[in-house]
Amino acid sequence: MNNGLKIAIGADHAGFEYKKQLIESLNVAEVKDFGTYSDASADYPDFAHPVALGVESGDFDFGILVCGSGNGVAITANKHQGIRAAICWNEELAERARSHNDANIVCIPARHISIEEAKKIVAIFLDTRFEGGRHANRVNKIAC
Repeated sequence: MNNGLKIAIGADHAGFEYKKQLIESLNVAEVKDFGTYSDASADYPDFAHPVALGVESGDFDFGILVCGSGNGVAITANKHQGIRAAICWNEELAERARSHNDANIVCIPARHISIEEAKKIVAIFLDTRFEGGRHANRVNKIAC
């Protein structure tokens, strides 16, 4: 993985174990863990908003969010201007989220994929560049 990146990461209780293992697998300049810090029941917006704010502000290059389905954290993160959070459950989606959509937060559905697949998805997401061109025209139309 690109070791010069600054990454914001967060998860609810369903994603807590994956978050711990993803942090250990990252080879980046900085990782900020926005919680949760246990597998006790927790509300995903409490972690998705801080991660999205960190990416939105430019303090972090990318974000990683983990919950049971990936849906709750993606919906929450996408409320922020400039955030393009993508639910990725396979490697091709991770590559396309970056190369075509310039996604800046990857959302992992912990209850639906293995930790090995989650690690591959995150690695591909962080290593893939945005293609720009016709895709940039489309991405520029997202904000309202």
